[in-house]
Order: sequence, then structure tokens, then C-alpha cells
Amino acid sequence: MSITSTTTATSNPAATRPQAPWRDWVALALLMFPVLLVAVDNTALTFALPAIARSLSASGVQLLWIIDAYPLVLAGLLVAMGSLGDRIGRRRLLFVGSAGFAAVSAATAFAPSAEWLIAGRAGLGLFGAMLMPSTLSLIRNIFPQPNRRRLAVAIWAAGFSGGAALGPIAGGWLVEHFWWGAVLLVAVPIILPLLLLGPGLIPESRDPKPGRVDAPSIILSLLVMVPVVYGIKALATHGPAPEAFASIGVGLLMGYVFIRRQRNLAEGHSTARATGHSTAPMLDVSLFGNRIFSTAIIANVLALFSFNGFILFLAQHLQLLEGQSPSASGVAMVPALIATVVAGLLVVPLVRKVRPGFVVAGGLLLSAAGYFMVAFGDHSHGPSLLLAALMVLCLGVGAAETISNDLILGAAPADKSGAAAAISETGYEVGSLLGTAILGSILTASYQGNLRLPAGVSELAPAGATSQAGETLAGAVELAGMLPAPLAESVTSAARTAFDSGVHITAAIALVLMSGACVLAAIVLRTVPKAK
Repeated sequence: MSITSTTTATSNPAATRPQAPWRDWVALALLMFPVLLVAVDNTALTFALPAIARSLSASGVQLLWIIDAYPLVLAGLLVAMGSLGDRIGRRRLLFVGSAGFAAVSAATAFAPSAEWLIAGRAGLGLFGAMLMPSTLSLIRNIFPQPNRRRLAVAIWAAGFSGGAALGPIAGGWLVEHFWWGAVLLVAVPIILPLLLLGPGLIPESRDPKPGRVDAPSIILSLLVMVPVVYGIKALATHGPAPEAFASIGVGLLMGYVFIRRQRNLAEGHSTARATGHSTAPMLDVSLFGNRIFSTAIIANVLALFSFNGFILFLAQHLQLLEGQSPSASGVAMVPALIATVVAGLLVVPLVRKVRPGFVVAGGLLLSAAGYFMVAFGDHSHGPSLLLAALMVLCLGVGAAETISNDLILGAAPADKSGAAAAISETGYEVGSLLGTAILGSILTASYQGNLRLPAGVSELAPAGATSQAGETLAGAVELAGMLPAPLAESVTSAARTAFDSGVHITAAIALVLMSGACVLAAIVLRTVPKAK
């Protein structure tokens, strides 16, 4: 198993221009800043949701969109931005995205309303999409030797995993000591080292003969994801409705149109490529015909799906039901952060002794075991069980996503490795998006359907407080703080019962999905040979 080169030798100046080894690793360290930034931003705001709900009076649907707007736009534009980087230069695109991300973060940190915050998160998704394809492509050009490149890619994956786990820790600490906007404002100092030192230490690379950018493909990719995710959220929150099914249908139809367009563009591009003026497909859909490639994509998506879905309800449980401060609940996740990074690095030498497919299946099995602990355990007597389940899940995520990412890249032909890298990164974001959208929507719907507030609350509560309690756990906790002690305890108990019921249902669904993915990986990927 080896990782193929992203570009040909003519587009890889780093492979022909000598560079001191220490400069390679310093360049890798600088590239980790945007990787960490994108990963942290995926999860950091989760721990700020209670504060955002109180400050902006956000509804349950708005809270989900505050989280989902960022990965939705990010995932929809990753492949397009990877193609743009081939044309204008991957390092140049990286710097444009970094500067834009920092500027939008600073503006969004002071959002006066939930709608403003959602729009800002969408803007962050736009610039974030410029960062991820550039980092992996540049890493492959900086490390042309297979063994060093494999380690560098493993560090990249571990950085993404670690950043996703670090997000709640940083978010919790910042919310407690400052205000929720500090979670966004912190992007500015994180990105400064890259902008200051990157031009002198990171070599540029680009495709010497790229085709023209296809704007309709970019629009179609967004028209695929937005309606489907909206429909899923509507079904989970409001139940079966014509609007939800129509939205999903529109997204699937756009997906069919998108695939047909990519195939037609690929045929035309192959015949006119010599001129350098053909329109290139945004996504090479023929890659999905490879069973190993497709299965590794599924494993990658579900690994992030399981992690982000778990973090969503764990953050609310620790802060709102256990009464922990944001920073304390973040620190409680430090062992999981360490487990994710360590597991991602340790499986690199492990695949020399164990077939990669079994390593991926084992990681997914650990993720399923974590959800099993939640689905069938009693977590009403403290956070210990949930934190133990998170540890087990993170060990699995760290192992599965690192090796599945390597399988995605290794299964693609050398001339299609750039497309494989963009698809791999899209899998990260799609998994994060679906984990929050699907599991979060199911949890919200279950909470709203099972909450039974005690009699007499509406007479004593301020106007609107009861309806807020019926929509979100944060609203119920805030309502309890406005009531006399006996009634407040009843409200808190009712909210805990409704929320825990939703967690059990959500975990059971995730358990079935992860178990199925484990079996699929073990069967399809069993033929992949050990790494040399």
C-alpha cells in the first residue's frame, strides 16, 4: 500500500528542487495550522451553543444551522476549490483562504443575531474550503519519498482528528473566560504563523495544463447538498411532510444531473486536453467504480459521523445536566483527544503486520462499541460512562480515518490522485455534517416529543420561556432557573428524562450504522495487502 503522487513531475517543483529536510518538517508544521483551524472550527462552537442560545435567543433549528452552515458550504466547495488550486497555485489559494477565514471570523465573532451568525458560518465555510485541499496536495509535493510522505499524511490526519477533539476544549475554556464570540475570534492568532512564515518555507505547486473551471458544476454541487441536508433535518424535527421529501428529491435530482455533467465533461476533456483549453470535470466520478476506494470513503465518512454526533449531545449533557462549566467539560475530553491522535499515528506501522482492511474494520468496531455503551448503559448518575464511551469511540475514529484516508489515496491511479485527495477531504466534512445534522436532528426531535413539563409552569414562567424549554435543553435549564425550587427541580428532571431518552435512541441508530460499516469494511477491504 503506497500513497501516490498528487501531480506529475512537471507540476511538482518540490520533487525536483532540493530542500533541506528540516525545512520540509517546518513546512509541515506550518501547514498544520490551517488543518487544526478547520478541524477546531468544526467542533469548538458546539460547546458554545448554550451561551449562544441564551445570548441570541436562538431556536433549536437555528442552533443546528449555526453548526451545520459551516461544514455544509465547506463540503460543497472542497472539490471545486481543489480544482481552483490546481490552476492558480495551491499555496496561493491557501494564503487567500487563510486571510479570508481570519477576517470573516473576526467579523462573525460580534454577530448581533442568530441569522448573522449563520451567514458568517457560511462565509467561513467558503474560505475553509480553500484550506484543506491545498494542505494535503502541498504535503505530497513537499514529501516525494513514500515513507516520509506516509508519515506526513498520518500526521495530517492526526492533526485533523486532534483538532476536532481540541475544539470543545478550546471552545469551553474561551466561553467560560470570555464570551462565545471568542471561539471565532481565536482564528486570527492561529493563522498568523502561516501567513508570516509560509511564503518563505512552503513551495508552490500547480497543474501546468489545467482545463477551464466549470461554474455550473460548482453550483450543482451546492444544489445537491443543501436540499438533502435540509430535508433530513425537516424529517427528523417535524416528521414526514411533503416539503421535506420534496427537498430531498430535489437534491437527489441535482445529484443525478451533477454526475451526468461530470461524465460528459470527462469525455470532452480527454479528447481536447492537448490544447489546454477544455473544461475539466470538477469530480472524476469513475473513481467510485473501485470497490476499495468507495468502501474506504464510506468508512471515512462514518468515522467522522460517529465522532461529531457524539460530541453534539455530550457537550449539552456535561454543561446543562451535569452543571459543569464550559472549560471543565472541555478538559474532561482531554483523554479522548490524546487517544485520537495516538491511535492515528500507531496504526501506520501496524498496517505492516495487519491487513489495512481489518484495521479499518477494527476502528469502526470500537466506534460501535462506544455507542453500545451509551445506548444500553445508564448515564443518569454522572458523566463517567459517557466519557468512557467517548474514549473507546475516539480510539476507533483515530484508527479508522487514518487508514481509510490512506486507502482512498492508494486506490486511485497516479493521474487521478489529485481528485482522490479532494474526495478524501470532502469525506471528512460530509461525515462531520451528517453526524451533526442527522443525529442532532433525531436528538432534537426526540427531546421535543418526550418533554413533559409539570403543571403550573406556564403560569409562573415569563412569556416565551415555556416554548423555548420545549425546543431545546438549554431553554429548559434556563426556565428552571426562573422558577421556585420544587418546580425548578421538576422541570430539570423532565428535561433530563426527555434528553436522555433521545440520547438512547440516537446512540442505538449510530450503533447500527457503525456495525454495518464494520462488516462492510471487513468484507470488501480484506484483500488489500499489508503495507511494505
